[in-house]
Amino acid sequence: MDPGCRHHAVIGQPCQPVASDIICSLTDQAGPHLALTAARFSHHSTGMDLPGIIEQMEAGEQDRALVALQSFNKEMSQCFTFSREDNQEREHLGELLLNFLNRELQPSCLLACLETVRILTRDKHCLDPFIGRSAMLTLARYAGIAIDQPAHTNQGLLEESKAADLEDGDPGALLQEPPPPSENPDQEVIVEALKSICNILLHSESGQVVAADLHLITGVAERLKQWKRPTWNHEVRFSDLRLTFLLTALRVDVRAQLAQELHGIKLLGNQLEATLCLCWPDPLVTARKGYEGVPPEELPPLSRQQTELAMEILKILFNITFDANRRKVDEEEAAEYRHLGALLRHCLMSRADGEERSEEFHSHTVNLLGNLPLLCLDVLLLPKVEQGSIEYMGVNMEAVNMLLEFMEKRLERGQKLKETLLPSLNLLTESSRIHRETRKFLRSKVLPPLRDVKNRPEVGNALRNKLVRLMTHIDTDVKNCAAEFLFVLCKESVSRFIKYTGYGNAAGLLAARGLLRGSRDSGIYSEDEDSETEEYREAKPHINLITGVVEEEQPNPMEGMSEEQKEYEAMKLVNMFDRLSRTSVIQPMQFGSDGKMRAMTTEDLKQLTTNPLLQAEEPADPDSEDEA
Repeated sequence: MDPGCRHHAVIGQPCQPVASDIICSLTDQAGPHLALTAARFSHHSTGMDLPGIIEQMEAGEQDRALVALQSFNKEMSQCFTFSREDNQEREHLGELLLNFLNRELQPSCLLACLETVRILTRDKHCLDPFIGRSAMLTLARYAGIAIDQPAHTNQGLLEESKAADLEDGDPGALLQEPPPPSENPDQEVIVEALKSICNILLHSESGQVVAADLHLITGVAERLKQWKRPTWNHEVRFSDLRLTFLLTALRVDVRAQLAQELHGIKLLGNQLEATLCLCWPDPLVTARKGYEGVPPEELPPLSRQQTELAMEILKILFNITFDANRRKVDEEEAAEYRHLGALLRHCLMSRADGEERSEEFHSHTVNLLGNLPLLCLDVLLLPKVEQGSIEYMGVNMEAVNMLLEFMEKRLERGQKLKETLLPSLNLLTESSRIHRETRKFLRSKVLPPLRDVKNRPEVGNALRNKLVRLMTHIDTDVKNCAAEFLFVLCKESVSRFIKYTGYGNAAGLLAARGLLRGSRDSGIYSEDEDSETEEYREAKPHINLITGVVEEEQPNPMEGMSEEQKEYEAMKLVNMFDRLSRTSVIQPMQFGSDGKMRAMTTEDLKQLTTNPLLQAEEPADPDSEDEA
């Protein structure tokens, strides 16, 4: 599943961050595209001599344990399914490994122990040894993200260790705290510990609680602040970000802590800026260092490592900003979001190494743009118009045009539209609603002056035709979002909306808004130039408003009838509706005073029976509004 698309199920309401789609790659791999599923491997844990490995570990000699663990790690490196028969032995092995990790170990033995922990934490059924506070703190220390604990916390840790010692029959072995990392830490050790913690978080809710209680997010944030130093390699940086993503996706409290206490938007924005090597030639306008003034299409693609890190940052930012466009933000927050918006514009205009990777990168960018407060989206239009750039009404429309092309590509693909299409479609809708230049540019692309009045609006390969087809999609969210986009491009004018989509296609949105009886004022929208073409003006009197096209005239079924016959047929029709209604086959509806449909009561039907030719209030002529 596309990791960027699962959001915005409701128009204007991006859903809360979830871990499901984005955590599709196994967390103990080096990168997001090294995902290994159980179906691809036949390795099974029954092939290893676990009792023999446990015997070597219980002997306590590092050299013998090292040989046994290295053999286990080599054999099980690609194993992701485990036999239930070995659960107890694997749990015992996990306990022995934690005993070792609380001792002074040779570097090679330490790394082998952590590699084994990483493999064992893939099994969600054998995590008990690793989800305790003491075990998580041990791994956090080796990962370099443990923070100083209050005195009572250390006392609790020692008490827990003592209890574990008594159960294992080895009092005293774990009374010492794990040694802190050295000043020049082994980055392989850090990565293995981080991957183990990620596996635990992915599989255990208890582990998530402990990680939040230990404030691991604070430790990770401290290291993220050091990204300008050349100390940390790509593996450490990526693993830090993956852990941060999991914590913010799975824990609401951690999400809030990173966003507020740790100033996560500014922190991660700085990381994104550093990762993409950006500079600021003008306020809120970015450029790649060494390529100032170079058009986006001429920039070299981002490296694989840059793209991997940037996508992780974007996913974390999505998690901590998911409600930003649904609440009021102060001036300081708005400045942060506009700064972030400028970075996202650069992401949108950048290419990764390969079309598939570029689309994934842009998908995460679009998802995050949808979280920003609407007033901050003006940064998409700020860059000056340069030679060769797309200009409309004196405004640079490169970013908006890129969003439109991205949306159309997703629409053309036609798969999982709710997850893949709605984020970009919703973003274009809200941008059009608040920015006049954006709306008018998109209208020129999506709803150009109407000339074809012989084919139905849903027939054809133009973007308008594709979007109108979505208005009758089986998924309610998809059809509502498509209708909303076109309605906004029509300045919420009922007459113009019907003109481009047909009354039948438009009926769903109009009914939901109480507009079936006619049009309303266009509200905040400015006046546009007359969009009627000569072809449309000539055909307008003959257009069937239901289908939106000119149709051949049909014979009048009541031609030649007397008034008495017409009344008789009308009575028959009313009585038929009455019978179907009484048996609950249908539910007759009528317009209420608010313009919305309501169920007809028995009294309403009786009134029609008494006076079958009684007419409801005449609806407003949908074409009576000026074609602004």
